[in-house]
Parts: sequence; C-alpha cells; structure tokens
Amino acid sequence: QVQFVESGGGLVQPGESLRLSCTASARIICTTGLAWYRQAPGNQRESVAGLHRNGTTNYADSVNGRFTISRDCAKNVLYLQMNSLKPDDAAVYYCNAQPPAVSWGQGTRVTVSS
Repeated sequence: QVQFVESGGGLVQPGESLRLSCTASARIICTTGLAWYRQAPGNQRESVAGLHRNGTTNYADSVNGRFTISRDCAKNVLYLQMNSLKPDDAAVYYCNAQPPAVSWGQGTRVTVSS
C-alpha cells in the first residue's frame, strides 16, 4: 500500500507563510489525483486543496486565493503553499488520494498564533 509522509509544518504568526511537502512511497504524485486535508482539534478532517491527474485544482472556500497546491513529478512530491495564514488554519495537515484511498500518514502540524 502506498504511504504518504508529510512535512513542513511549524509555528507561524498570522499573515505568514508555510510550504508543506508530501512524499509518496510509490511514483504516483503525477499519475493520481491527490489532495491536502486538515484536521483541527474537535473537528472532522476536511479537504482543503485537490490536484487532479490532469492538473486541475480545487480549493475549499476557506483557503481559496491563499493556498496553492502543486506537484513536482521528477521529485515525486506534492506541495501546499500556504500564504496569509490565519489562526483558523491551525490543524494537522495530511495528504492522500482524492478521495482518500490509503491509510493516513502522521501528518504535519501547523500552528498559527501570535
């Protein structure tokens, strides 16, 4: 089964940026529709950004215009560029297929606080 490993999270202040990375154990980054998800304490996991096989992207309304999903096929890495971060963006971020198809990784925690 494919495994995903997320990285790049951290503590930032409101308005700052972070770039998350997701590596896969198989070369599927550019052959499978993938997405970034997040889960804040007490909330259900939600999809925030998706990238289809054909390159089409989709975003949750709450992040549209601030987050950008992209991929590097040569490196087999999925990215999430997050700009203008808000306290409401604080969560553990995961990557997976769209819709989710394999076990969830450990995720990477994003904390937004002044």
